[in-house]
Amino acid sequence: MLVTMDLPTPAQMRGRLAAFAAICGAQSRERRGCFADGPLWHFDDWGGNWAELHHDGGGRVVMVGNDHEYSETHYGPFAQMFSEPETDLLAGAPQWWAPYARQVIAGGERLGFVYGFDGAWRRADYDLYDGFASVGIPALDDAHCVELVSEFAKDARTGAPDPAAIEALIAADADVTAAQVAAVIGDKWDAAAGAAAARAFLAVELA
Repeated sequence: MLVTMDLPTPAQMRGRLAAFAAICGAQSRERRGCFADGPLWHFDDWGGNWAELHHDGGGRVVMVGNDHEYSETHYGPFAQMFSEPETDLLAGAPQWWAPYARQVIAGGERLGFVYGFDGAWRRADYDLYDGFASVGIPALDDAHCVELVSEFAKDARTGAPDPAAIEALIAADADVTAAQVAAVIGDKWDAAAGAAAARAFLAVELA
């Protein structure tokens, strides 16, 4: 049996992820922090905690990730490595979830959670804390996204950016302009590169 989760839809997440990706892309051309690569949407906190959304087509999405400090779930070979009982993160899940979980394990990464979206977000039924809430992904609400963007953008300017400018960046829903990025970061970083990073989230057609 799968557990239904109260999370924003991928369509609701996109504007927030794209806004943060705009700041990451403006600051550096390294693919870190947040970016879109075709059907993959990636977030990491530069400290080993991460989440990725894989668009499987037809509006279906699989989100995988891990908090290396707080995830209490152990899946695959990592259960044996940590001498912990295995949490079957795919118990009751449809087959289309499995390739993304296996990809993580094959790459040598620990996997703390696997969520699937097909009209609603669901996960396997377990009681352990899987680390998702502490990964810090800015996709869950505008307030956290504004806070994260503001904190990151401080390195590009004197003083904190205008929250209204950040909210406008989010509201653009990935259809971001260089002017909107510059309104947040000023002229120290590459606003055009930031806009391009945000617009990469438009490559996926959302249901």
